[in-house]
Amino acid sequence: MGQTKPGKILVAKFGGSSLASSDRISKAALSVANEVKKGSKVAVVVSAMGKSTDQLLEIVKGAIKLERQTLSDLDDIVSMGERTSARIFCTALKANGVNSRYFDPMDEDWPLITDDAYGNAKPLLNESFERIKKYVSPLLERKMVPVIPGFIGKTPSGKITTIGRGGSDTTAFILAQALGADEVILVTDVPGIMTGDPKLIKNPRPLKFMPVQSLAGLADSGAKFIHKKALKYKPAEIDVKVLSYEHGRLDAEGTIIEGGLTNEITVDLSLKPTLMITIVGDGVSEEPSILKEIIEEIRKREIDLAGMSADYNSLIFYLPSKKLNGLLDSIHEIVKTHERALAMAVKKDLALIQVSGVGLEETPGIVERISGPLCRHNINIYGMFTITSSVNVLVEWSDKEKALNLIKNSLKEGEN
Repeated sequence: MGQTKPGKILVAKFGGSSLASSDRISKAALSVANEVKKGSKVAVVVSAMGKSTDQLLEIVKGAIKLERQTLSDLDDIVSMGERTSARIFCTALKANGVNSRYFDPMDEDWPLITDDAYGNAKPLLNESFERIKKYVSPLLERKMVPVIPGFIGKTPSGKITTIGRGGSDTTAFILAQALGADEVILVTDVPGIMTGDPKLIKNPRPLKFMPVQSLAGLADSGAKFIHKKALKYKPAEIDVKVLSYEHGRLDAEGTIIEGGLTNEITVDLSLKPTLMITIVGDGVSEEPSILKEIIEEIRKREIDLAGMSADYNSLIFYLPSKKLNGLLDSIHEIVKTHERALAMAVKKDLALIQVSGVGLEETPGIVERISGPLCRHNINIYGMFTITSSVNVLVEWSDKEKALNLIKNSLKEGEN
């Protein structure tokens, strides 16, 4: 069991599942009370209890036709789940002898300020940091526990907003950074981040550590535990611990998420030419033995595979051009021994340009902003594929500098 040191600043976020019943709320409040008694300074972020936000959304959408002018009203309504949780949790803390105060977005000293993109509001960090330091931090110094409803913001003009997916985690991360917290603790219904989804995989095990980049990769692939939008706000210098509410303790063991993500979009060029090997045939991608044998030949020569793509009638491999050591002949022999594989083609001297950034796959028009300038300047694209939050583009090696600058300029213009 990991011990927390007296005097530590902790931000504990309780997910909806950890607050889904009176027993769970009592256990959660007691876990905070025990940390306070040990001398820790604890700020609490709460989600809506159970599925209450989904229920509110269902009722509203069934009752009215949502228009743009009613989106602010919708945010006001769905915020009630978290606002109610904060009131109940604060009362539970007081019942455990803890001096506590909940914040409500209607309060003048509400700390989290956002823009007015209702339903998917973006936190305004400078304003939020300033208000957290002014209004939340002094409570910790007075040994009070502030309870803040997650997922909710307020515009500079005073309108209530919601942050969208991962909103309560986002609240916790912003709060932790402003307070200079030692640790963020995410309390949920699983014992940590697992090797697989317990709903789909038998006997997954919890991980002790998870780099945030790896977790972002899982989010790309559909894992729902922590939304990547929230991970962008995780402070690099503050570890995040994920644990189960069943422990009833904030110092219990869980998965530690380490490091931080960069929010910038970067454009990088491979230092050496890339080779593209294309294998065609009737249903060739549905023949596992072909793929297995080719991968084995690549590994045997200790060649790094830059990427691959496939459709029903083709397999494409992207490799560095240097030191192939007979790889092409070996792959050709594999093609000749399989009925589904008809022929192979090799394209040399390609440049691999990688555009990467957190949430890139959710950026509208990103592919057009990359490919459009190349098309308009008659630069042929030989391949385009994605790996987690990156888009990889292959062009002629002779066009590499021109293509690189075109993509950089296009992305820069899109930010303005």
